[in-house]
Amino acid sequence: MPVATTHQEPTILFLIDGLSGGGAERIVLTLAGTIAQQGHHVTLISLRRECAYSIPHGVEYHLLEDHYRGPAWRQTEIWRRARALDAFLATYFANKRIRLAFSHLPKTDRIVASSRYLKDSWMCLHCALSRGELENKHGWQRLRKRQQLINTYQGRKLITVSEALQEDVRAIGIRPKALMTIYNPLDLDYVRRLAEEKSPFEHEKFILHVGRFNKQKRHDRLFEALKLSSYPGKLLLLGSGSPQEKEALELLARKLQINERIIFLGFLKNPYCVMRASEALVLSSDYEGLPNVLVEALACGTQVVSTNCPFGPSEILKGPLAQGLCECEPSSLAEAINRVLKSPVEITPEMIAPFLLSQSVKRYLALEAE
Repeated sequence: MPVATTHQEPTILFLIDGLSGGGAERIVLTLAGTIAQQGHHVTLISLRRECAYSIPHGVEYHLLEDHYRGPAWRQTEIWRRARALDAFLATYFANKRIRLAFSHLPKTDRIVASSRYLKDSWMCLHCALSRGELENKHGWQRLRKRQQLINTYQGRKLITVSEALQEDVRAIGIRPKALMTIYNPLDLDYVRRLAEEKSPFEHEKFILHVGRFNKQKRHDRLFEALKLSSYPGKLLLLGSGSPQEKEALELLARKLQINERIIFLGFLKNPYCVMRASEALVLSSDYEGLPNVLVEALACGTQVVSTNCPFGPSEILKGPLAQGLCECEPSSLAEAINRVLKSPVEITPEMIAPFLLSQSVKRYLALEAE
């Protein structure tokens, strides 16, 4: 990429709009850390100070915040931040070559699309654009947002985290320069090592949900399914949200008279010991990209239940695991919980083989030849 022609140590660059406690953020850090461990120089640029995770050893980290709050700051944000990014790249990488660049999350993609220096970067789509970006937009607002997406991704190199997301890209009208699927990486050794730690709920009977308290995750569907199912244990919620979102969920639990069975765990640095101790992990979403928690639960030896929502669960829950798939409504989810707990499936290495970290890293590094 034409940041500089002089050469020191070429770097692999990751860019992301902050490192909050979400799945995409964790994926970026896992990829960056593993690639660095293999002896490659890796640089990570975050566009927000928020950082819920540790930066992996060997990864060069830079924070590029935007402090401007003058007139029309929202209207000029993308252009302004793209110019700031260009200035940083031109200075910091004056004597370095960027081998590969990957941007993650839609705002980062928009900034990178406006950059003068990153025309050949790969943009990684972790969720369906039609849902995450266009949902609840109508009329002129929807047309404007759709055109913004086309302007951002048209003619670019795109990575989707599931095969189904490729169809979502095309349905919007985006025609990329390149389009390929690379599954989210599962660091099997890391997950299993943490899963062996003692869980504070070791001797409890419970099922588990992992995810932020937002509309997409459909905690309302999950709560109703718990009440309709024959499951007698507790439901643990591993995730966080605004005080208002949590209060709404607590109110719903009281309304359904299941509040004594619901435990809010918040954000845990080690979710895997809880995942391993649970009887099943349950996903109740309206849509996903590729739900990492399903693969992580399987790696912990835990049964899984999921709505067969767009755009990823059916690519994970195949063969015997497909008994855990259900329709996107409470009674079907309740039946799936009953079904999976009554007849648990033997989880084999072949079920998680396509999602192993080694496979994902190999495919990311191979993109240098594209």
